[in-house]
Amino acid sequence: MAKRIDFYDDPDAPEPDSLVPSVNVIVTNPVGDVLMIRRSDNDNWAVPGGAVDLGESIPEAAIRETAEETGITCEITGLVGTYSDPRHVILYTSDGEARQEFSIVLTGRAIQGEPTPSEESREVRWVPRDEVMALPMDRSMRMRIEHYLTGPGLPYIG
Repeated sequence: MAKRIDFYDDPDAPEPDSLVPSVNVIVTNPVGDVLMIRRSDNDNWAVPGGAVDLGESIPEAAIRETAEETGITCEITGLVGTYSDPRHVILYTSDGEARQEFSIVLTGRAIQGEPTPSEESREVRWVPRDEVMALPMDRSMRMRIEHYLTGPGLPYIG
């Protein structure tokens, strides 16, 4: 299986060769639990998300990616922030692409479906807010979720 390797401010990171607009969604259920996936490509926990396709709006991509990766249909409710740190490089071993981080993080509310793993998510579950930060995840994902949970100065622009 192809892997995703995240580098942050690492002199051994490959030089980025692409910048792809992507979106992540912090989806909650009626009791405030956060929808989390355990990624198939690096075994870290994350919120659902992926690339915005041509002809697609940011909210459309967010809803599509959430449904594809989790089995949950959501509606978009807000903006957490923008994340474009050039010190964060993501290497995809399947094709050698080295991407500079570029992600818009939205909030969403679940409206139907049951957590269901996919090719991209080996595990999908609702996690209570006070347990989310204990999960193993990349530093960039952790920062995004912390911004959502603490909420000061939203939206984050970085």
